[in-house]
Amino acid sequence: MPDTTLYGIVGLMAVACGLYLSYSRRTAPPFIFADRSRRTPVETAGTPPRSLTPSLASEKDARAEGIARPEDVSGYSFPQPTAPVPNRRKPSITALMTNLLPTSRRGSIASPFTGTTAEGEGGAFPPVVNRSKEEIESYGDFPDYAALTGVRLPAPYVDFDIKKALPRPYRPFRWAYHQTMSLTKMEPDWWLELENTYVDRIAQRKSLYAQHGKQVLDYLPGTEAACKELMEMCLEFLVTRYPHYFTLRDRHTNPVFGNKILDKEFHVKEMHPLHVLLENVPEDFAITLQDDQGFYSFRAGVICSSLGWDVGTKIGMKLHEIHKPIPDYKEKMQMSMDRYFTKMQTNKPIQRGSWGLEVGQPLFMPPGDPHEAYRTAQSPSITLDDVALRVDWQTLRRLPLSGAVAFNFKALFTPIQEFRDEPGIPQLVLKVLKEGKKNLMEYKNTWHVEHVALPALEEWSKEQAKEGLMPEGWEVSTLAESPWFRGWKEKWHRQQGF
Repeated sequence: MPDTTLYGIVGLMAVACGLYLSYSRRTAPPFIFADRSRRTPVETAGTPPRSLTPSLASEKDARAEGIARPEDVSGYSFPQPTAPVPNRRKPSITALMTNLLPTSRRGSIASPFTGTTAEGEGGAFPPVVNRSKEEIESYGDFPDYAALTGVRLPAPYVDFDIKKALPRPYRPFRWAYHQTMSLTKMEPDWWLELENTYVDRIAQRKSLYAQHGKQVLDYLPGTEAACKELMEMCLEFLVTRYPHYFTLRDRHTNPVFGNKILDKEFHVKEMHPLHVLLENVPEDFAITLQDDQGFYSFRAGVICSSLGWDVGTKIGMKLHEIHKPIPDYKEKMQMSMDRYFTKMQTNKPIQRGSWGLEVGQPLFMPPGDPHEAYRTAQSPSITLDDVALRVDWQTLRRLPLSGAVAFNFKALFTPIQEFRDEPGIPQLVLKVLKEGKKNLMEYKNTWHVEHVALPALEEWSKEQAKEGLMPEGWEVSTLAESPWFRGWKEKWHRQQGF
């Protein structure tokens, strides 16, 4: 490194330290706030999305589709230096040094929270998992989680209609079919996805808690900070993504969450955070924390859509204990999973999907549930109309303050007849059911519907070959569009009336 560069960096550090010390004695100079990267969405987006198209693969595509992005000035405003800033804290040395550097050099300063550079690229800092209770509490209520995690807030979805909305048609089928984590980068706009079953699902989840209690919601001592943090991140997502349905006022003093869909308000400090989630977010959440030996264990959660297990049977267990029944987990996944949790950074949340075929739409089936009878025999009374694809669409992310790793998933049901016009899907599912590894398929437990599903899948595969929906001689494999299929957006829009 040239001496002049070294001297320049030393000089910047000296100036930054001086500014940092002066900040503790007086109000921060205006340039600090004018140049910070945080942008706060205004109440009404200036550039609402013109469609429900979820493809955000590139900035160019997003702008072409009229989707307001957090990087866009339209629809967002910078905090004003003269406005009061609730819960104001001293900016970090990193933030001050970053503001002083030329734009071309700002990516070289690493964030102390995320282990990333200021531009969001991977850095060398490990996740922070040992903050004290006092340090976590110093951040107050609803801090800037986008800045803390390095994951942007979602784009406002102002044209979203809860009465018409359908989930995206997830088809997480793979061939060759092996036991892997199958992880992909999480889409920030789709962390929590609402649909037209929202009101019914919330009512069903509350009923399940009233009936089963700690079998669906429980938390162990030491999880208070992680539960609060997860709840705040979820509410922040909802009010940003769906501003016409959710509000949040007095967020830094006495937060009140408004839910216009349910016509209710929630004083969040008067409820346990997991109960706030139970009554507002139709998804399941599991919080894992690292113990003194370095293992992650399930410490708190609200889970209303488990099949064959429940919170009461798993809480307190380590990852490898929870996943013991899964074929090949110990041999192929245990070490990599433990390593992945340990190294996971806050700016790299992931998503994945698991699937099964069910009779009806069983949401919660603890051990001994009567619905288990449908899964142990091939009933001659069931028809194709009774068979549904169940997809558990899952995300995994590191929480920035507590260091917990939060897992969430949502059960989505689709009639199997939907496969008929989806290019390559009948062939792919047929391949997995007929040739999948024996122990994996026994665990997936699709046998109880195969006497109905297989003939239909074979018929639809022949129809697609005849109609040219798939290339002649196509060798069945994971689709390029996975976890979707060719033409999925058009079908999804059409079914919603667009």
